[in-house]
Amino acid sequence: MRTVGLKTLKNKLSEYVRLAASGETVVITDRNGVVAEIVPPRRDTNAFFERGVREGWLTPPTNPTTEPPPHLPMVPFEELMQELDRDREDR
Repeated sequence: MRTVGLKTLKNKLSEYVRLAASGETVVITDRNGVVAEIVPPRRDTNAFFERGVREGWLTPPTNPTTEPPPHLPMVPFEELMQELDRDREDR
């Protein structure tokens, strides 16, 4: 990962874009604070999930399976509305 000031980036933009295209992340700073990043292009559809796991805001499953979770039993709409009406009568 490279860090570059905004003024230097402006003068050498094509150099830093080539670095990002080759797979390197370029962090852009302005007045000693990070303001942006130039990142490599996404290569596959799992990049979003991989980034989430890497940054810690997404947790992978502890027991990954290919089976979907079981469906909960469905309540008919009429029955659901009757139950809702009963709940409202209690107020």
